[in-house]
Amino acid sequence: MTDQRPQPVERELPTEEAHDLISLVRELIEREIRPNAAEEEAAGRFPRELFALLSRSGLLGLVYPEEFGGGDQPYEVYLQVLEELAAARLTVGLGVSVHTLACHALAHYGSKDQIAEHLPAMLGGGLLGAYCLSEPSSGSDAAGLTTRAAREGDGWTLTGSKAWITHGGIADFYTVMTRTGPDRTRGITAFLVPGDASGLSAAAPERKMGMKGSPTAQIHLEDVHVPDARRIGEEGQGFAIALSALDAGRLGIAACSIGLAQAALDEAVAYTAQRRQFGHPVADFQGLRFMLADMATQIEAGRALYLAAARLRDAGRPFSKQAAMAKLFCTDTAMKVTTDAVQLLGGYGYTADFPVERYMREAKVLQIVEGTNQIQRVVIARHLAGPESR
Repeated sequence: MTDQRPQPVERELPTEEAHDLISLVRELIEREIRPNAAEEEAAGRFPRELFALLSRSGLLGLVYPEEFGGGDQPYEVYLQVLEELAAARLTVGLGVSVHTLACHALAHYGSKDQIAEHLPAMLGGGLLGAYCLSEPSSGSDAAGLTTRAAREGDGWTLTGSKAWITHGGIADFYTVMTRTGPDRTRGITAFLVPGDASGLSAAAPERKMGMKGSPTAQIHLEDVHVPDARRIGEEGQGFAIALSALDAGRLGIAACSIGLAQAALDEAVAYTAQRRQFGHPVADFQGLRFMLADMATQIEAGRALYLAAARLRDAGRPFSKQAAMAKLFCTDTAMKVTTDAVQLLGGYGYTADFPVERYMREAKVLQIVEGTNQIQRVVIARHLAGPESR
């Protein structure tokens, strides 16, 4: 690996405070994340102590109100922080995105009492969250979930299993979507479940091709009692809450994807500048220069797309279609750019001595999480042509 790295990305930021925030994040990255990223990913270690630091630094609640420990930052700024974190280590960037997603239901649909009781600890108290929608038999068909919540006394009893849960088994709280009625979409209710609840357990973490430092596991709920005070929103409102969270979460995945792609491009630029063949740096050869140009163009286009969607959200305007477009384009870009980076490094790109092989393995999952890219096309098409006639 070479130290001849391109300059950091010039950020489009709305305030001086946002510029200071990005500078703080970059300092933290160079001190706490980048030096150990490759070693910790190879060993499959989750940096829990780092997330505690991020919590103390105010980076786990950037988009939430300052009065509850958040940063009151617009999505336009938050997503660029995510991009920086993901470029240094995807486990960290994606982890912050998932935690933000797990807080969404309470922050936007919780009662004043619920928010006052739980949100400050979730944002700045060192806690880590997880979001539980998918199940072993319902992934893309999220409304087909079967985990049930039955009324029992002053609360509910939750029974079932959730699958593909980032931070599964290590989270301090889980935002769990359950079935409380027969209607596919209006029979789903959200609950805030403590990580140490009796009857809640985690299976062994999944064995994945990438993101080995980020635990992904099934969560089993066996007669887990949850008081009604931990029900989020109205009974039957859970599916609308879930979709609202996913729109915002897709922007997080888009930003992480561009961060990963940028890291791959930076590595490829640095390597091709110092690697010599036939008496010249390989970056002198037009075929390779054109590959670098295409990679950079795709990254800039993806960044512009997710920022445009974020600005719509910040303005209170509909952004669901744009979020799906950003997730689709940015994750496909990450896959293409990381694959090209491996090609540009040749045989070295295929070895663990350089990080681009890890970037390529990590990029694949981004096309799957928060709704596969096939689902994103369904969402976009519905906005354009309406629901399918069938």
